[in-house]
Amino acid sequence: MAQVMDRSKTAIDFNATAKTLAESFAGKAQEHDNNDKFVAENYAELKSAGLICAAVPAELGGQGASVRTLCEVLSIISAACGSTGLALAMHTHQVAIPAWRWHHQEPARPMVEPLLRRIAAEKLVLLSSGGSDWIGGSGKADRVDGGYKITARKVFSSGAPAGDILMTSAIFEENGEKTVLHFGAPMAAPEVTVLDTWHTMGMRGTGSHDVQIDGLFIADDKIPLQRKAGEWHPAFQMIATIAFPLIYAVYLGVAQSARDIAIDIAGMKPISHRAQAIAGRMENALVAARLAHNFMIEAAERNAPSANTVNDVMIGRRLVEENTIRTVELAMELAGGASFYRRTELERRFRDIQAARYHPLQKEVQAEYAGAMALGHPIAEIY
Repeated sequence: MAQVMDRSKTAIDFNATAKTLAESFAGKAQEHDNNDKFVAENYAELKSAGLICAAVPAELGGQGASVRTLCEVLSIISAACGSTGLALAMHTHQVAIPAWRWHHQEPARPMVEPLLRRIAAEKLVLLSSGGSDWIGGSGKADRVDGGYKITARKVFSSGAPAGDILMTSAIFEENGEKTVLHFGAPMAAPEVTVLDTWHTMGMRGTGSHDVQIDGLFIADDKIPLQRKAGEWHPAFQMIATIAFPLIYAVYLGVAQSARDIAIDIAGMKPISHRAQAIAGRMENALVAARLAHNFMIEAAERNAPSANTVNDVMIGRRLVEENTIRTVELAMELAGGASFYRRTELERRFRDIQAARYHPLQKEVQAEYAGAMALGHPIAEIY
């Protein structure tokens, strides 16, 4: 198998590795989908290839991949298996965020470096509850000597069966004030349980089960961030700016693969003006999604997270959602009745692409945020 090398190599090393992995994952994707089966064996290959620590700085033992390179890798893998791509994206953005801080916030280095070194050395898999918690937070933190006892149920925890640490939060309430506490929950702790809840229309192999936390003790010194509940915080501007280009690279890959399947099927049929028009509209939608996704990456590449970068990323996210979904719909139309058969694997892409709808900021909230920014109105509580 091609191996990801150090960051002195060009991105083609990452692409070559991703393509090799994609060939392996493609052959198993339908089985995972048919049986609601977590892509566990794919994680072993991702670790062996070095992609679990791809975002860790090379100086700390990782691969030092940029956000743009990581997006390319995620798109390639997702074209073969959307579930593997999405689960990997949820881990990868949790690594890319402390990696960004290590590169761009020198005072944060002592805080983030130990975790980054552990990810590289131990091939740790991080889980995220961010999409379900988001700005408002969820779960309960009760004050005890030396820390807090956490009780919570976290949904959409992609990759849960393979996870080592759940990067999550809980709400501590005192004197009517709600504070969100951020921490890492060790998945091996007896107080942490993965519940078998992920039985869904699409992305069936992600293992995005609920995680139940019952009385887990988190020491004061294990809480790196506290923030007011229900308001944007600079940390979440950073998270949104870095995470969403990675997550939406997955849907770009799914749409690209649907387009390719449909083109192959249509190529076996007689030439018709109708098919050409459908194919042309499909191409338009896919290029629109690519342009919007590049807009998201460029916002992240400014390396200056802010309300403005969040706005740009979320505008891009909305356009990627709409145009990748449209691409797959048109792929189904172009392929015709063949698309309805599982064996063509188009209907799986159709189901998987629907997940693009459900990440923050969903369309009405995104529109409100963008409108408030345009009008110069407050956005602190729009999420």
